Amino acid sequence: MWLMKSEPEEFSIDALARVAREPWSGVRNYQARNYMRDGMQVGDKVLFYHSNCARPGVAGIAEVASAAYPDPTQFDPDSAYYDPKSTPANPRWLLVDIRFVRRCKHVITLDAIRNAAEQLGDLALIRRGNRLSVMPVTPAQYHHILSLEHDSP
Repeated sequence: MWLMKSEPEEFSIDALARVAREPWSGVRNYQARNYMRDGMQVGDKVLFYHSNCARPGVAGIAEVASAAYPDPTQFDPDSAYYDPKSTPANPRWLLVDIRFVRRCKHVITLDAIRNAAEQLGDLALIRRGNRLSVMPVTPAQYHHILSLEHDSP
């Protein structure tokens, strides 16, 4: 199980609902890439997290819809994610496709998640200095975060 962050102005849970399936492109952090390459399996559940916005938090649920494959933006000189050191024969950056499952009844805010820190243990999202856009969550963390959806917003 995973948590994936996106700025809603760039790509939101509503945008994912409209397109149904989307490549998770533009990741340029080796640890996040390694999670997609080595850890993610088709069918894994994803907490879709809106970051860098007025109400950051889990906005919906997605699932991994493909195995990892080379991110095409790394080869496009017109892309903000272009990497001149990456080649089709030796790509540096990978992505997975994600598929929309559902929106949350309300955003499960970062504050609500922080308030549940004792029950969530060592959740990477609430560690100081963590800026990863892709991170693993344990099944217990995943289910506890979703249980917060039933609390009033």
